[in-house]
Amino acid sequence: MHMADALVAPAVAATMYTCSAVAAGYSVKKVKLVDDSKRIPVMGVMGAFVFATQMINFTIPGTGSSGHLCGGMLLSAILGPYAGFLTMIGVLLIQCLLFADGGILALGCNIWNMAFYGCFIGAMLIWRPMMRKGACRWKIIAASVIGCIVTLQLGAFSVCLETTASGVTQLPLTVFVSVMQPIHLAIGAVEGLITAAVLCFIYEARPELLWGINDGVDKKPGLSYKKTVIILVTAAAVIGGGLSLAASEYPDGLEWSIQKITGEDEIEASDGIYEAAASVQEKTALLPDYSVKTTDSQAGTSLSGIVGGAAVIALCSLFCVMFRLFRRKHE
Repeated sequence: MHMADALVAPAVAATMYTCSAVAAGYSVKKVKLVDDSKRIPVMGVMGAFVFATQMINFTIPGTGSSGHLCGGMLLSAILGPYAGFLTMIGVLLIQCLLFADGGILALGCNIWNMAFYGCFIGAMLIWRPMMRKGACRWKIIAASVIGCIVTLQLGAFSVCLETTASGVTQLPLTVFVSVMQPIHLAIGAVEGLITAAVLCFIYEARPELLWGINDGVDKKPGLSYKKTVIILVTAAAVIGGGLSLAASEYPDGLEWSIQKITGEDEIEASDGIYEAAASVQEKTALLPDYSVKTTDSQAGTSLSGIVGGAAVIALCSLFCVMFRLFRRKHE
């Protein structure tokens, strides 16, 4: 669902940057109040995991389209909405600058569409109420599926509104909505099942890592905290460095919708501000489209998965230092 710059007018871009910045500032303020020596350090690990899973596009049968995880619901169910939102910003920022995945002008829109709804609407209005009286597998599965479907529907609808507000006449609102919503319904259902599988693993391994569950979790942990983190880091490396090679070659839901309506692979814009943004992104994208510039080898995809995951961990660690997210417990 990463929007390209051509889909966003400068005024819309500025508006969505402002909205996302306000949400980020509030999240920083809230996370600084958290004193959690276990959950907050997992920011980088889970960020790398979401980055890796986003590299694997899964085919939506019978459509010629594919989808990938957004990850907001997954992150917020573990980190909480505020740390989850900041982690998603880290993932999207690395994707935009290092891999040219999503435009620079459109970054504010992408943060709002892919992070805000999953981390705030999904976590606070769906996940937390369902976990208030305790967690169990069926509740986790139900919350994950419902949350992912609802938040992807909101994100897809926001894309339609943003393009309409930007004056993209090639994508009439009613037609765009009629194509975007159904395909993202299917993508949301698949993301929900994958999210549920990961959260059920964490529930069995370290239930106290799940956000919104009663503090006094009676369930006995199945694994040590260290082993759980190692498994997640290993999974991120294997997915990003290996399984990403098996990603679907079909266009994702947004690209597929644009093709279906316009008959073109993408919409282009050639005004000065778009050219300037493209020039900046060309300089920052060391691995554009998750590949090495000088070769078409699949090794570039594996390299991108490893480098991207490491970059997300580094950036989230920097966030923790800059905003004093790590608060050491003093005995």
